[in-house]
Amino acid sequence: MSNSTKYIFVTGGVASSLGKGIIAASLAKLLQARGYSTTIQKLDPYINIDPGTLNPYEHGECYVTDDGAETDLDLGHYERFLNVTTSQANNVTTGRIYQSVINKERRGEYLGKTVQVIPHITNEIKENIQSLGKDGKYDIIITEIGGTVGDIESLPFVEALRQMRWEFADDCLVIHLTLVPYLQAAGELKTKPTQHAVKQLLELGVQPDILCCRTEHKLDLEIRKKIARFCNVVPEAVIEAMDATSIYEVPLMMQEEELDEIVLKRLNLSRKSKPDLTTWNSFLHNLKNPTSEVTIGLVGKYVELKDAYKSINEAFIHGGTANLCKVNIEWIHSEKITKTNAEEFLGHLDGILVAPGFGSRGITGKINAVQYARESKIPFLGICLGMQCAVIEFARNVMGWEDAHTAEISPDSKRPVISLMEEQKSVSDMGGTMRLGSYKCELKSGSKIYEAYNTEVIKERHRHRFEFNSEYLEDFEKNGLKATGFNPETGLVEVVEAENHPWFVGVQFHPEYKSTVDNPHPLFKSFIKAVMDNKK
Repeated sequence: MSNSTKYIFVTGGVASSLGKGIIAASLAKLLQARGYSTTIQKLDPYINIDPGTLNPYEHGECYVTDDGAETDLDLGHYERFLNVTTSQANNVTTGRIYQSVINKERRGEYLGKTVQVIPHITNEIKENIQSLGKDGKYDIIITEIGGTVGDIESLPFVEALRQMRWEFADDCLVIHLTLVPYLQAAGELKTKPTQHAVKQLLELGVQPDILCCRTEHKLDLEIRKKIARFCNVVPEAVIEAMDATSIYEVPLMMQEEELDEIVLKRLNLSRKSKPDLTTWNSFLHNLKNPTSEVTIGLVGKYVELKDAYKSINEAFIHGGTANLCKVNIEWIHSEKITKTNAEEFLGHLDGILVAPGFGSRGITGKINAVQYARESKIPFLGICLGMQCAVIEFARNVMGWEDAHTAEISPDSKRPVISLMEEQKSVSDMGGTMRLGSYKCELKSGSKIYEAYNTEVIKERHRHRFEFNSEYLEDFEKNGLKATGFNPETGLVEVVEAENHPWFVGVQFHPEYKSTVDNPHPLFKSFIKAVMDNKK
């Protein structure tokens, strides 16, 4: 094996949302299972610096890394599949590239040169792609280019890719993901969209090495040969990517199609070791053979777009599988829940999760959902704003503080039980200024949260501006809402639990970001177990 890092690019044609992220993560999993250290990065063509300021309806959830980067949700797939952490370097946007180039120009680093898309922007992109491989930490870097080839905004990324194809001739490979649609009326699969997508890539100077064809029907040998002939690839490099019932089946489907074999052959890497997918296969076996079933309500305000809560959804799959339990998620819009209809929306549920979020819309419904879970003794997990709603609900309905609220929604509240940290009060920029990334939390022994983790100090990821107001801590504890997790440096309350309840936990951090196939998150495992026990 040569010492140099190998680069694999994943592009998409015909339509967006074909699943480039899942294909990239699946290939990375197969290469990792053969002993190659692999990482994935996502190049996003939009001009936002990061997705932190994007509405989840626009772009799905904003995923947060240990180092506090707000990134694309595909990084969640990378971490869940590979069980390795990603960082700021794994997600690059057009906005970041241009910001960096403009800053360099202002500092005079281009020595009076005219700054242009080629070479300055493309060089910056190439530097970002290669930065992950600098210290020789990875054998293989897979780079997924967001959007669809031919989009005006992704052109500089494709140009940077074209240049790298020449500079790293034998160490570089391109996988192009296309669609082979089935036309019901004609009763056949159509290859023309794929031909056009490849032609478009060729016009930009890039010949793909492998084609991954998304399809609802099997691709027979004739079709594969036809695609290969028109797109200048060998027939075995035409990979069938059928629709799967679970994304976790995709690595095995790609293994059956020998995607990893073709990649290693093309990159002159040893194919001696076979992928070790023992853990993966047992996870899949348990996923498909649950012995029990529960229904958990996810109360949020973006429920129309399931991607807005992607990591929570996946964490339920991991935690459920660890308990041999099928978790059915019922998506409930928080704006619809009132005190009078809560029973009708929530009465049949085995457990309730109140989701994170920002802003005032739907917060009353979240508070009503918390009240119902607390009073009806239904196992409850509140994440971030969900935990804050639990604090507000308790203050209002148990302690009788009707005016209790969060300073985020009601800045003039007489009892701001949730308020801004001092250092946040002067912040005017919204992007990237929250408490972001991984922080320590100390847990109180004997608590539900301690039982879940079975350790005193944990590290979890944050993404919020407002905090539990410790001025009121004594009042809450007297009334039966206990603080069971604290930040050791600041003393901020991170976890609250209600007494005299089967399982009622609110956490200020986002446990869902750290759940993976190999390591289902302990808090989700515990919550689901509590739901199962309570159901019995």
